[in-house]
Amino acid sequence: MAQRRPTPQEKTSILDQDETRSTPSDVTPAVAPATIAKLLFFTFAMITFPISSYFLTVHNLFSGNTTYAGALAALVANIVLMGYVIVAFQDDKSEREIDAAAAANEKKKSR
Repeated sequence: MAQRRPTPQEKTSILDQDETRSTPSDVTPAVAPATIAKLLFFTFAMITFPISSYFLTVHNLFSGNTTYAGALAALVANIVLMGYVIVAFQDDKSEREIDAAAAANEKKKSR
């Protein structure tokens, strides 16, 4: 029941493989820096805006009523989330328009 694994006939070195494939690697980032900046901003906003709205309004606006202050904090969190979704859709739409324009330009060049 024990079987022997087949041994490879030819052992290759890693150095030999690298010499045959000398194409330059693509080191561009997978995500645009502007997208990362937007994500970091909305992450910061999602953490700080609801918490600060709760603590600023619990005693100043709602006289110690934590239910209303918590509801306002939830509303602020939803507003930040909707803002992120809107910005993400606009960013995606602009990328699709750029890709469509590039494809149309490429199509004109091929004619």
